Amino acid sequence: MLDKIVHLIDDDEGVREALTVLLTEAGYAVRSYKSGLDFLAIFDPKAPGCIVSDIRMPGLDGLELQQRLRALNITLPLIFITGHGDIQMAVQAIRGGASDFIEKPFDEALLIGALEREFSQTAQSIRPGEHDDIRRKLEGLTPRERQVLDCMVDGKPNKVTAFELGLSIRTVETHRAHVMQKMDVASLSELVRQVIAVR
Repeated sequence: MLDKIVHLIDDDEGVREALTVLLTEAGYAVRSYKSGLDFLAIFDPKAPGCIVSDIRMPGLDGLELQQRLRALNITLPLIFITGHGDIQMAVQAIRGGASDFIEKPFDEALLIGALEREFSQTAQSIRPGEHDDIRRKLEGLTPRERQVLDCMVDGKPNKVTAFELGLSIRTVETHRAHVMQKMDVASLSELVRQVIAVR
């Protein structure tokens, strides 16, 4: 159990309580903190585990926390949970090395699945042999799908993508679905990680 410690950071007490119950029942040892500053004040850099943090928090937001962790050379996996409208921030977090981001409200199974990938050390890291496969998949996209992909990786919502490309939102949604299917990914974070790995 020592290697299945979840450091839960969220300023919303109700969210912390609900996730603590959920994760404890799933077999994790949960340590909760109401802010990133509280976490940094008492965290032992040698401690094991995985960090699950909200992005939007007062004082020290998730992205600032991520920067502090990097500066302190704390390399624990970091999973962000984020409210609607935070996609651009979440993409920035993935580019900064976060393991995943999950939008609120989320299916409990998504968070458990993300944690299991981290603790089983099969997180979505890109192995050297996979780069060629990713490039082949990218080559299989149409020019328009590549444009939509670039917007996805930049964290642009469908409405902005539709405006920039002169498309309807429905058409953008269709292209996004094709991109996810052709790239064989289950989440936007996995797609972003793959594209960044081969750029």
